[in-house]
Amino acid sequence: MAYAARAPGKLILSGEHSVVYGAPALVAAIARYTTVHFTPLHRSKSIRTIFKGLPKAPPYPLHALHKLKQTLDEHFEQFSRGQREVQHILNRPDDLLIYTLATFAQHIPLPGRTSSKHLPMPGRLRSESELPLGAGMGSSASAIAASIRLYEHLLDKPLTISERFERVRFCERLQHGKGSAIDAAAVTYGGLQYLEDATPQPLAASLNSNGHWYWILHGYPEASTGEVVAHVRRKHGNDQPLWQQFAACSDTLRQQLLTNASPADCLNENQHLLEHIGIVPETAKALITTINHHGGSAKISGAGAHRGNGGGIILAWHPEPNTIPELLTNHTLPWGELHLAEQGATLIT
Repeated sequence: MAYAARAPGKLILSGEHSVVYGAPALVAAIARYTTVHFTPLHRSKSIRTIFKGLPKAPPYPLHALHKLKQTLDEHFEQFSRGQREVQHILNRPDDLLIYTLATFAQHIPLPGRTSSKHLPMPGRLRSESELPLGAGMGSSASAIAASIRLYEHLLDKPLTISERFERVRFCERLQHGKGSAIDAAAVTYGGLQYLEDATPQPLAASLNSNGHWYWILHGYPEASTGEVVAHVRRKHGNDQPLWQQFAACSDTLRQQLLTNASPADCLNENQHLLEHIGIVPETAKALITTINHHGGSAKISGAGAHRGNGGGIILAWHPEPNTIPELLTNHTLPWGELHLAEQGATLIT
């Protein structure tokens, strides 16, 4: 019998980068999902992985999970001491979900264990995702959250939702280094979340009441989120007045959403600040300027990029329903309407 769980992706409305420096942030869970399946293979002694978008890799021996976790924890400590680049914490792309499993194995007696050792059951772990990888829609956090929800069921050890949130954050640090709680909040709780001091609070607002929201994939960034965050830290990490401007922007947008007011000015100001910290490629600026000239607003949503032409995700807004779809008919960029996911990680089988 196969088991499956899924978790939504995310779009940051305001607060990317600044949340790392203590500013509040707004994030939306979007109804595009990563689904993780597990099929037990009782004659095996390993976990095989088949992840969409990633090359096929050798299986993980069950007896080596503890060692894998220990090695990746050491890599993270080396990163924290400045001895390792963030993109070299993980050895291979599917390490992240196996690490997530290994964290369970460390704390919980597991079924399928041998007579002398606590091991998870062997099987095949497979994922599929509607989220572009490495583009700013929370694909890593979504996969982690779905995996955690799945392991909770397989091991009959349910977590509270706040415990699940903290575990997603813990595992995600291997992908992003010194990241934030934004992604973990969206994929765990769902809906609209306002984060302050790394604590998510649901925001009782509707995006459908004040215009039309879209996401546009403006190419894949050459740099990982961790690299971009590190770049911004080197350039602007000590500029507290700058982060206070970001904070004011997020607070204003929160009020605008709660009162169904136009978010146009706030989104434009947010984009101006993101350009200032150098994470908006010129081609992304050109598209955003075009949207502005047609009465809309847009901004980078996510880490962006400090090199290359791909900017990741652009969040766009317009008071009229047809303007942005008509503008995008002249482009080949993937895009879609922003539909909220009301729930976070959920078991589906």
